[in-house]
Amino acid sequence: MKKFWGLAGAAVLALSLAACGDEKQDSTTEKATDTTTEDTAAAFPVTLKDALGNEITVEEAPERIVSLTPSNTEILFELGLDEEIVGVNDNDNYPEQVAEKTRVGGIEYNLETIVSLEPDLVFAHESSMFSDELITQLEAANIEVFVVDNATTFEETYETIEEIGALTGRTEQAEEIVENIETKLQAIQDKVKDAEPRTAFMIVGTTPDIYAVGQQTFMNEMLKVINVENIVQQEGWPMYSAEDLVAANPNTLIFTYEEDVDVIKNNPAFSTMTAIKDDAIGLVDADTTSRQGPRIAEGVESIAKVIYPEVFAE
Repeated sequence: MKKFWGLAGAAVLALSLAACGDEKQDSTTEKATDTTTEDTAAAFPVTLKDALGNEITVEEAPERIVSLTPSNTEILFELGLDEEIVGVNDNDNYPEQVAEKTRVGGIEYNLETIVSLEPDLVFAHESSMFSDELITQLEAANIEVFVVDNATTFEETYETIEEIGALTGRTEQAEEIVENIETKLQAIQDKVKDAEPRTAFMIVGTTPDIYAVGQQTFMNEMLKVINVENIVQQEGWPMYSAEDLVAANPNTLIFTYEEDVDVIKNNPAFSTMTAIKDDAIGLVDADTTSRQGPRIAEGVESIAKVIYPEVFAE
């Protein structure tokens, strides 16, 4: 009998301690939540200069955000702002949660839709074909617009992520994203560091002419980081004739669209090229290789696998 009551007493004591523990944990959780809220509030107001040279001040963490470009959208979701994002670009396809958001336009934007969403902050992009008129109209509706720089390097991309993080009260998350990208990139670089240097030609379009990735572009930065020489020496996105492409004769041909692979591969005019004869042709993901956002390491890896297949086959 004494043993029974002893066990029963121990059980009651254990339950009592567990209950106290739960109460203490709930209290700790509440305090942590309160601290996080206070930290976020303390980070505002924030004033930053955007790509147009305008100083934008955000008084408090935005609760309703519209993104006008896919790269901005990916950054915002990666920062954990799913609930705050109310409007996205027509071309947004990542992450899958974008399917639940209101579309505000692609190249041209629907002003009425954007205004109806009552955003606290709109993120535009320097490379987008937005008009000054749109920004003026949004500002007239008391909507803040921050135009993000068109990053051409990884460092500039990191700055963009940190700026968006600062404007949304997610500074720590932004720093974590940047550190994660850097870690992934370093792992890729370590993997290819002993491989023989290669040359490549990246094709982003073949209709009606061949469009290539040139110098001073984000994609070119991806080639440089894995020790690949871009055959194209012009800046931007130059057009190439069939004769010029054959004369360039790179080790590898990289495509971002599947239909362009067939155009080049099945054309006898290119049959003498080293890349064609060696079947050194690869299709990479157009989104991760062109969007200046949290998935750039995935874009670099997709290119590296095409150029150094022997390394990634190990």
